[in-house]
Amino acid sequence: MSYDVKQLGFGTGARAPWAADPWASRGRLIVEPVSPTRSEFQRDRDRIVHTTAFRRLKHKTQVFIAHEGDHYRTRLTHTIEVAQIARSLARALKLDEDLAEGVALVHDFGHTPFGHTGEDALSELLAEAGGFDHNAQSLRIVTELEQRYAEFDGLNLTWETLEGLVKHNGPLIGDASDGKAVPEPIVEYNRRHDLWLGSHSSLEAQVAAIADDIAYNTHDIDDGLRSGLITMEMLEELPLIATLLSAVRSQYPGLEEPRLIHEIMRRQITAMVEDVITVAQANLVDIKPQSADDVRLAGRTMAHFSDDFVKADRDIKTFLYRHLYRHPDVMRVRANATRIVRDLFSAFMADPGAMGDKHAGAEIADMTEGARAHRVRDYIAGMTDTYAVAAHRRLFDHTPELR
Repeated sequence: MSYDVKQLGFGTGARAPWAADPWASRGRLIVEPVSPTRSEFQRDRDRIVHTTAFRRLKHKTQVFIAHEGDHYRTRLTHTIEVAQIARSLARALKLDEDLAEGVALVHDFGHTPFGHTGEDALSELLAEAGGFDHNAQSLRIVTELEQRYAEFDGLNLTWETLEGLVKHNGPLIGDASDGKAVPEPIVEYNRRHDLWLGSHSSLEAQVAAIADDIAYNTHDIDDGLRSGLITMEMLEELPLIATLLSAVRSQYPGLEEPRLIHEIMRRQITAMVEDVITVAQANLVDIKPQSADDVRLAGRTMAHFSDDFVKADRDIKTFLYRHLYRHPDVMRVRANATRIVRDLFSAFMADPGAMGDKHAGAEIADMTEGARAHRVRDYIAGMTDTYAVAAHRRLFDHTPELR
């Protein structure tokens, strides 16, 4: 089913009643004067872009380790692509584009060096100290670990941006949660600043979440083709991609492969974005929310794929796991990256001073093992791929090759 965008007023510029209103924000944990030139969500977006954590994304893995090639996506380029898609969705649905963009830009701050490999390694190493969750680590970065401002730690972001960061994948407690324990850093912060963990997030955060799926489904295929681990022939097993491939070949016979790949990728993004817009419009017509809180309390996600695209999304993820993420070449690099993270964790637990002068001294020596593990967690999670490799070479005689 499709809807007339113009008739419903979608994408016409003004914010809809269901959009988050930056002029009626629930505010910041620490009260600040209002800016005369920027909305509250614009200020959040700008603060996020100017962080050390944002710059570090340049040298953090998406799929391929950064030095494997200049043209592969890093966590930074992936984040920028997610933000672009989120902003397009927000514009079509008459949402606050700055909030959607801000949530998209901050959503991967907590990722470790070496992508999900580093996260898996830290999760195992920290099993007795609360585990590791990159979403919770993102919250710690923007509420504690970034230390730039004279009057507070973190970025002092608005309630709406923090809520979107924590809940962009859905409620964390209650009937709609997945049954997993809420990570302690989120629980601890929520005691000071209630983020409504049992409700859904704003529609801005929901479009940021689905934009993440659209971006990596498309661009991981692109990087897989660039690496040679995926071939054009292999894409024929994916009905959505096969249909797009057939249409492009029919329209442009003899098109050289780089242009062919780009044409398929852009059409895949367009198809997925338009599907989400159509579904979200239908949900908005059904629920008729009159405020952003009506979206939060609707009891269901409103920005999601249709049934057909849920299947296409699942097919693509299965394909990527089989042919790319679990490819022997990738798994060999992952094993070596895991070793680097494990070695660094052991070294820093044994001698916190190896992390630098500010991690030495009696205060660290007197910490419980759990508190020390958390200090090491924050240090390693903040590393880029390149810094982690350099740290390992400084501390150990042999560093595994990540090739």
